Amino acid sequence: MHGRMVQYGTIAYPEIRKIMKESPEECWKDLQKTISDIREEVGRVIVGQEEVVEQMLAALLCRGHCLLVGVPGLAKTLLVSTLGEVLGLKFSRIQFTPDLMPADIVGSEILQGSAEGTRRFEFVPGPIFAHLLLADEINRTPPKTQAALLEAMQEKQVTVAGTSRTLESPFVVYATQNPVEHEGTYPLPEAQLDRFFFQINIEYPSAADEEEILRRTGGMEQPSARALLDAQKVLEMQRVVTQVPVPDDVYSLIVRLVQNTRPDTPGAPDMVKKYVACGAGPRAGQCLLAAARALALLRGRVSVSPAEVKAALHPVLRHRLIPNYTATGEGVSMEKVIDSLM
Repeated sequence: MHGRMVQYGTIAYPEIRKIMKESPEECWKDLQKTISDIREEVGRVIVGQEEVVEQMLAALLCRGHCLLVGVPGLAKTLLVSTLGEVLGLKFSRIQFTPDLMPADIVGSEILQGSAEGTRRFEFVPGPIFAHLLLADEINRTPPKTQAALLEAMQEKQVTVAGTSRTLESPFVVYATQNPVEHEGTYPLPEAQLDRFFFQINIEYPSAADEEEILRRTGGMEQPSARALLDAQKVLEMQRVVTQVPVPDDVYSLIVRLVQNTRPDTPGAPDMVKKYVACGAGPRAGQCLLAAARALALLRGRVSVSPAEVKAALHPVLRHRLIPNYTATGEGVSMEKVIDSLM
């Protein structure tokens, strides 16, 4: 293991040196210490939800956007804002409503007057100009406004009055959806859902965690987190993730998994053939590979193993598999179909 750690340090040495300024082996230890400190600092504010925090961190390190699905009151906003605070990133929140316009997100040009009596248009940036953007209840706003956000997610820029403006880096969107209330909503089409790196389902806390939440938040002082990094160091960590070694058998595993989500693939599981109308495309494989690399780094592994691929399978695939009428009629969730893949 010692030799493998040194080998990994050599592979990732240029980028880790930018972060830690140490020898390869020391860089690896210090990088893992930084990751541990991030988890601990987030844990000062967020009780439990370790898997959710890990997935959010993995997506951020992969420059991927997330769709957070959970009922109201599960601290989705607090999760994103705390993560931004710990990583030293600028956080912004948009409450999506039926009357929200694209200009409310990206910004607009306003006619300004000067003391000399001259007038000119000045661009006033919208809330999208942030590092971490929380798009709260994205399915509450019409498709035109949804498209303005999704274009920025893909292109990392916005165009106003014919002028393109680059968004700040890193730029990651965490969009939320309420899985219960669908009245007055505009569901995201499958093509737009595929733009999200992960769909993260947030569940209710355990009884012990819920009691701890009451103890922490029931007093006058509310728990807070401190900044450990900044935007530049986060960008450097994103580059480190791309250098995590991947064995050939893991590449083959990812290809087999993605291809087996398609009903017409020979050897696909019976549940896929019975319940899936349309399987995942090549982008799912790219996301699986990137997520597995990020999870390996977060878990202190020197290379990617099938365990990291399995851990990323549900958040990568659950919003990319389209159920057929049989699945809808029988109430079969895509979660069970994904379980059958492994």
